[in-house]
Amino acid sequence: MTEHEEHDYRGPAAVFTQDHEVEADVVLRGHFQPIDGRFHWYGRVQAADGVDAIAGNRKAAVVLRTPHGEAAGTLSDPDPWGRYRISGVGRPPFPVATDEPAAAAP
Repeated sequence: MTEHEEHDYRGPAAVFTQDHEVEADVVLRGHFQPIDGRFHWYGRVQAADGVDAIAGNRKAAVVLRTPHGEAAGTLSDPDPWGRYRISGVGRPPFPVATDEPAAAAP
């Protein structure tokens, strides 16, 4: 397994609010949580100009858009390298492999 295979999505994204939009690379992953029956996704938004303006040193409700889709999330917790944590619940903004076999056509 290579370093990149352990992530569900690594690539370009747009992080936006009603007032701001910032292009940044993201690293995301997720899992189905059987306790609440929902999919939880999370990761980091790489340091980029403008992300600080969106976060403003507090949690911020954002939408994250990738080439695969978009989802509402929460931007929070910058790390020492300026990468912000992002998380959400529900359909993620990236494709998710399932263990379910494809349904046969009728």
